[in-house]
Amino acid sequence: MTSDTAPLSVVLGALEAGGETTRLRLLALLAEAEITVTELVAILGQSQPRVSRHLKLLSEAGLIDRHREGAWAFFHLAQSGAMAALARDILGRIDPTDQQLASDRARLAEVRRTRAEQAARYFAEQAPNWDVIRSLHVPQEQLEAALQDVIGKQQIRAVLDLGTGTGRMLELLAPRAERAVGVDLSTAMLAVARAGIDKAGLRNVQLRQGDIYALPVERDSYDLVLIHQVLHYLDDPLRALREAARTMRPGGRLIVVDFAPHMLEFLRAQHAHRRLGFSREEIEQMMREAGLENVAYRSLTPRTRDPEKLTMSIWVARDPRLLSDLVPVTVSIA
Repeated sequence: MTSDTAPLSVVLGALEAGGETTRLRLLALLAEAEITVTELVAILGQSQPRVSRHLKLLSEAGLIDRHREGAWAFFHLAQSGAMAALARDILGRIDPTDQQLASDRARLAEVRRTRAEQAARYFAEQAPNWDVIRSLHVPQEQLEAALQDVIGKQQIRAVLDLGTGTGRMLELLAPRAERAVGVDLSTAMLAVARAGIDKAGLRNVQLRQGDIYALPVERDSYDLVLIHQVLHYLDDPLRALREAARTMRPGGRLIVVDFAPHMLEFLRAQHAHRRLGFSREEIEQMMREAGLENVAYRSLTPRTRDPEKLTMSIWVARDPRLLSDLVPVTVSIA
């Protein structure tokens, strides 16, 4: 049995779970976005216990994924495995102009507008702080172009963005990936990221609330992991790199973007930076201690002699394992 197949009883259970009008509508909605129970109640016009019961059946059948974010639970169409493929196949055979599903999508659009308004209010409150940081280094467009160049043009199977913040890196990389996951500790920042993902129309993205030291994601699963301007907030960057390494597929890459060493103490006092940048050697040593091989380094220096301007560094490392390292070897003794 492969990862794309399942026992007869499992497939039959999934078909039974999906073979009901409301649950089929739920699958169609959850293929569009991550949605809470409260939002689904508003979209479907059904009671919370009824909707929760349908979601429980779909989740038990492996057709949808569920994760907690603070006091909320978000649901999304399953992203991997045989039942995920089955769910996509079922939805692919439904007339996209179906009137019931069109009405559901219209109400989902209202939910998304509400999300966007809430995120915009938070973003407006925080924008002055972010503008200060952005003004200290090379333009964001230049940084993103350098990242794209470092990553290359190959297709990405699965990307993981740690400390995703506004979700900008997901917006940049998810269109090139089969699936993308962003993790952040702040529910407020995840709301901003979710609004951006909705606006960009990205269906292959999932967001998770979680601690970078104990990631709520699968091990050995991601061929590109990104830690973008996060390490300088942490007490223990090495621990975060080790945790990131555990999520990587054999041969996968880890990209770290952060400041080179600087002396701007106000970033500690006013913006909660724990570290005033990292040297090339410091991050490369930590990557080796995390079991990774250093591959590349790039430095982005502002075109000015202003000591208040910061150099941005990009480090690239890879997991040295081969895919065969994950396959258990059976030894027979004659």
